[in-house]
Amino acid sequence: MPYKEREIEKQYYTIGEVAAMFDVAPSLIRFWETEFDQLKPKKSKKGNRQFTPKDIEELRTVYHLVKERGYTIQGAKEVLKNKSVQTKDKIEIIQSLEKVRSFLVGLKEQLNSKPTE
Repeated sequence: MPYKEREIEKQYYTIGEVAAMFDVAPSLIRFWETEFDQLKPKKSKKGNRQFTPKDIEELRTVYHLVKERGYTIQGAKEVLKNKSVQTKDKIEIIQSLEKVRSFLVGLKEQLNSKPTE
């Protein structure tokens, strides 16, 4: 049985790493933290924010609503309050479809780059 290398996942991410994941400024993440009750990252003794994978999932939901769907802050708050389970399910479906799409696009590129005989 071949050895399968496990992907190591960090327990805590800095605000800079999280900002890079979403391609936004750290100040926007700090602002969202004040606006959305769901975003409560742990803080170190120095006061540095430490985001867990669960915090990142919550942030992904906020990012989807505000940046991708175009909701206002107040509108996103209401959606999260009323339909948080449905919203998270939709986001997971969109993410899995994006992965499938990128796989298929890569496969198409590989097929097109092969020399024909």
